[in-house]
Amino acid sequence: MKLSRNKINIALARKQMTVQQLAEAYGVSRNRINILLNQREVSTVSAGRIARALGVDVTEILED
Repeated sequence: MKLSRNKINIALARKQMTVQQLAEAYGVSRNRINILLNQREVSTVSAGRIARALGVDVTEILED
């Protein structure tokens, strides 16, 4: 699965969250979140956890 960094940034803005707050909600360091967000592909579990931390459906943060 490929995450859309742009869609994630939009979700962060809607929730008024920072990447640090996303990392805390996900349960990892900010550095680890940045690695996940910059990876070419992520596992379905990681995509689901990021979506849950953002409070959105996973389809809202995937590339088209």
